[in-house]
Amino acid sequence: MLASIKELLFSAQRDGYALGAFNVYNLEGVCAVLRAAESERSPVILQIHPTVTRVVGNPLVGLCLSAARMAPLPVGVHLDHSTSAADIRAALDLGVPSIMADGSHLPYEDNVVFAREMATMAHAAGAIAEVELGRLTGTEDGLTVPERNAKLTDPAQATEFIRKTEADSLAVCIGNVHGHYRSEPKLDMERLSRIRNVVGVPLVLHGASGLPTEMVHQAIALGVCKFNVNTELREAFLGVLSSSAGAERKRDLLDVMKDGIEAMQSVACSKIRAFGSSGKCSLAA
Repeated sequence: MLASIKELLFSAQRDGYALGAFNVYNLEGVCAVLRAAESERSPVILQIHPTVTRVVGNPLVGLCLSAARMAPLPVGVHLDHSTSAADIRAALDLGVPSIMADGSHLPYEDNVVFAREMATMAHAAGAIAEVELGRLTGTEDGLTVPERNAKLTDPAQATEFIRKTEADSLAVCIGNVHGHYRSEPKLDMERLSRIRNVVGVPLVLHGASGLPTEMVHQAIALGVCKFNVNTELREAFLGVLSSSAGAERKRDLLDVMKDGIEAMQSVACSKIRAFGSSGKCSLAA
């Protein structure tokens, strides 16, 4: 069933677990995430990055919404990392019930204006808005931020940011990165604790690929209700494609698709367990 991400986030916040938000690029990714959710009895979120729709078009949005409605458990659909008002408007017009207005690349005051306008647009459409304060390093779907430009979330500023934007959730920057961690992850948990103490909305952590389970659990205890997963899921699928291309005998496309789904499902299951959301919902009859 297509679920309210706002309700899913508050349930996670109340009960001390986090939602897995998985970036999907195709039917195989959608199948993998939903099969993982069903096997784990867990709510999940299907995420779509705007750059993906520029390659495959709006049918991917329709696919995610349709799959969510048909699923026997709560599934959210979310537009990830959007820096464009036009992209956000297009997603809302297609029925996407949750968007991320990413103005983190802008000066603070401009970020406030962009986030507020996009949150207002989302709310008028009956949707919710995630915003980001700070700037992550790393690369994701063509978006690269050099480490020197990274900026951690200021807890004092976060209070004002949420008050002025009226957003529904806040993506924080506490040392997390997009893509691979080049060294052992070091998250500023003390900073996260201070943010949690002054911000009432659910907190989101991008860059969950590669985080140790112990660190994930600590972040959840300090208020993180949603983790974004992209790199590990994508690489599981690419690994199957790579090994199939190098096979001595040509493989049937359906076998490659099946193996790709299974590889991504395995990753999604492991993340769901780490996030503590296994068993948090029952399957519909």
